[in-house]
Amino acid sequence: MELAKLLLTFIFTLFFLHFAQSLPFILLHGLGNSCSGTQKFTTLLSQWSGVTGTCIEIGNGEKSSMFLRLDHQVRIVCDQIKSMESLKGGYNLIGVSQGALIARGVIEMCDDTPQVHNFISFGGPQAGVISFPHCNEGIFDCVRIAKLLKFLAYTKVVQNTIAPSGYIRLPNDHREYLKMCSFLPKINNEIEGQQILSYKQRFSNLANLILIMDDNDTVLVPKETSHFGFYADGGFDEILSAPETKWYEEDWFGLKTLYQANKVRNYIVKGGHVEISWGAAQEAIVPFLTDNSVPQEDRRPYDPADGNNIFRLLE
Repeated sequence: MELAKLLLTFIFTLFFLHFAQSLPFILLHGLGNSCSGTQKFTTLLSQWSGVTGTCIEIGNGEKSSMFLRLDHQVRIVCDQIKSMESLKGGYNLIGVSQGALIARGVIEMCDDTPQVHNFISFGGPQAGVISFPHCNEGIFDCVRIAKLLKFLAYTKVVQNTIAPSGYIRLPNDHREYLKMCSFLPKINNEIEGQQILSYKQRFSNLANLILIMDDNDTVLVPKETSHFGFYADGGFDEILSAPETKWYEEDWFGLKTLYQANKVRNYIVKGGHVEISWGAAQEAIVPFLTDNSVPQEDRRPYDPADGNNIFRLLE
């Protein structure tokens, strides 16, 4: 009887490991971009890892990423994920720039959706930003919108019409941030009396959280937001690392739980905002997607000579 139990456990473990390594991945693009703009990156990650990768488009892509409230964007992604039969057994999730914050919203806010196993946040404003992030030149008057946000970020009109306003966090105006910011305080469980336990449970249930920051990122201010770091409340003089922040110390949404379980991987890569070399992608992204059951010869070969070539996701 004991031998039979051990055999069943062994078979189940083998099945689980194979299943876990065979998960498809979903990619969510950033502000002012579209799935067509990230198609090459999505395809290469799929070929390198041996798994199916899909970019989910929100609305019309570029304009929707700018002018549709983030909670509405999350809802659209949730509905699409529910309709995808290929994801029923779970999936891995990659978010690029603003798409990484939407991805966290998907993990926390989506009801009755498949389990996200590995979440890769690349250049994501996870702790917020103090200024409007740049977007692709030639699509919007980004400079004019940035000036508008600086003075009107916490008004209902801007919060309802300009997507990035949902993660503008001004450390010298914390009261208005909590009162008026439409997205980040909610998924952070920051608002007293409005915390949702399931947000923390779902986020802390990840198998791995991979946080990637570019060392020369001047789009996200501060760049440490990619690792959940941010300015100390009250001013702009001191930048706290993630473990020094209140959201970590009080474990508002499960970040501390993930750290304590050794499930967080922090990477710093060379480049500007959402730029990554092929070599860095092989180290920081591909291992968390790879299906080891797919023979190496059936995957696209990686040439180490190309390791320092930079891939720009905003092209």
